[in-house]
Amino acid sequence: MTFDYGQTLAELDHDFLAQRVQSFGGQLDSSAAQAADVAAWAAYGAAKALGHARAWQRMMLEFLRAGGIRPASGLDEPEYAEKIANRLWDAQPSYNLWRKPVPGMFELVRALVAKQIAVGVISNSEGRLAELLQELGQAASFRVVVDSGRVGFDKPDARIFEHGAKAMGMALAEIVHVGDAWEADVVGARNAGAQAVWFRPTDARALPHGVVACRDARELRSALQINFGLALA
Repeated sequence: MTFDYGQTLAELDHDFLAQRVQSFGGQLDSSAAQAADVAAWAAYGAAKALGHARAWQRMMLEFLRAGGIRPASGLDEPEYAEKIANRLWDAQPSYNLWRKPVPGMFELVRALVAKQIAVGVISNSEGRLAELLQELGQAASFRVVVDSGRVGFDKPDARIFEHGAKAMGMALAEIVHVGDAWEADVVGARNAGAQAVWFRPTDARALPHGVVACRDARELRSALQINFGLALA
């Protein structure tokens, strides 16, 4: 099995985001920023063709603007949101904002490992995802961590899934990939030859063969047993 990381295993920690903004001399309403989740991820999806870095910054701008980003000094500063988005991106490898565990997901990963099921991560990230998992105390659960920032290609490129399967010593057809992004995770995995779970689906669209939708860790645990024959009881 493989998992996406951001919004699947861990999500954006808005309190940590506000702290990082404060460290740059700014102020942000973290609750208001969090309320822009749908618009922010739509911005990411719309800009995905520009590459992970540009799409990430477009998404972050939505969060920052919704949270009323402003200098703590009170002085008006042109393009302040863009400046902070750029600084957050530059710091992302060392201060990854995606560090709040999605309820039940790391516990499910450990349950899979306890049943001797190989688990890996395939994620569009900034090159230090393995170190982040180590920092969070979760690294031991994963046989491989495939980080687009290190391998040089992003999901939905089939090469990243092929790389992950080879590193795990498995055929793509044997892998079930779990992720929240329709194009990157679901379409990418299916086109590469893996099965897929659409995690936290955003709509009720018809699902192609080999794809299951799950809203949370409980539904995912059930689907892995019923739809994919993984014994977790």
